[in-house]
Amino acid sequence: MTHHNDPLAAGMHTAHTWLRAVADALGTEDLTFALRALRAWMHTVRDRIGVPNSAHLAAQLPDFLRGIWYEGWVPSRVPGNHGVAEFVDEFAERAGISAGDVTFTAGCVTSALDRMMSPGQLDHVFAVFPDRLGIVLRGERPMAEA
Repeated sequence: MTHHNDPLAAGMHTAHTWLRAVADALGTEDLTFALRALRAWMHTVRDRIGVPNSAHLAAQLPDFLRGIWYEGWVPSRVPGNHGVAEFVDEFAERAGISAGDVTFTAGCVTSALDRMMSPGQLDHVFAVFPDRLGIVLRGERPMAEA
């Protein structure tokens, strides 16, 4: 099937562009890993912000990635715990990486998404998080959690 006859081709292309941006930020050619990291980022962030913020952020995503955003979401259970340790553990499990790699990985995904979304979009979403969690999402090492 050619692109001219495929009504989903443009959406697929946009999703691939975003995925490539994440892979480039991670310094990998492994698109499967990049998608796993992106999904981990989206789900761990999504589960810690309220429904209005979630909908606002999801509206910035390409259609196919928006489907991943909402995959398995239970709006009545959000927002969840904002603790850094819980975030790191959940992100690591979802991404299939060690807890020690979460800061780098989350920071790379955040950086890629920040370039793809409207200016200031992630700052608006991160404003609901404690500073320590925002630091991890930006790829910086937090000081020991009190």
